[in-house]
Amino acid sequence: MPTESVNGAELYYESGGDGVSVVFLHGVLMSSRFFNEQESLSDEYQVIPLDFRGHGRSEKTETGHTLPQYARDLEAFLDTQDLSDVVLVGWSMGSLVAWEYVRQFGTDRFRGFVSVEQQPLDLEQEGYEHGVFGFDELHGLMELAQTNPHELAWSFIEEMLVDEPDSVEQTLFDEITRVPPPITSAILFDQSVRDYRGVVPDVDVPTLVCLGEDETMLENGGVEYIADKTVDAELERFTNSGHCPFLEEPERFNQVLSSFIAARCE
Repeated sequence: MPTESVNGAELYYESGGDGVSVVFLHGVLMSSRFFNEQESLSDEYQVIPLDFRGHGRSEKTETGHTLPQYARDLEAFLDTQDLSDVVLVGWSMGSLVAWEYVRQFGTDRFRGFVSVEQQPLDLEQEGYEHGVFGFDELHGLMELAQTNPHELAWSFIEEMLVDEPDSVEQTLFDEITRVPPPITSAILFDQSVRDYRGVVPDVDVPTLVCLGEDETMLENGGVEYIADKTVDAELERFTNSGHCPFLEEPERFNQVLSSFIAARCE
């Protein structure tokens, strides 16, 4: 099982193929396991899915479960692996980590960025119309993480997929419940209150924004906001997907991603 030791945590990753390095970052409570359908891209590129600390098959450290630490872990991982000029693919919280990375380290290591199904801020705020829940609802999720983590997992799953088989839902459940409740509470709260509206315009590399139009977890307008506010971005809509177009429409997603890299990042 390949791991890399960074900042006191053993991070699980996989690597296959040659060419442009494409690093995949998963969502909150998820793992790199959901990018299995992207393994075929290793025929063209070096494909590197990574598990954040506390998630998937990475070490379940007691501390460090904030987006700033995850971004520092990413920088250390890229440095240790001697990776530069990467295309970073962030799904959901993975995009938040990417924006936090840009805030701390800039974009010198990037040749492209792909943001999949994320907006700059999840919490409702005055003057911001794309929030998906208020503080009371967030408080309820925090309580559920400690009292009934299985119910929390199924509540997420119900909002993530349009029409996938039970086996896919079970995989989601298995990965969500792999994360210990203390880590769940810490990172779920942290990622929900971070605001990256001021960072999005600092992404100055070619960017692809992917939107699952049959979305119930986020608001479509929040994803469109990212495409509007990023300097050099194009928006791709996946009409038959919810929160996971790479899983729900994998062949089309892979083709779109490959075309973007070939046209804009090579």
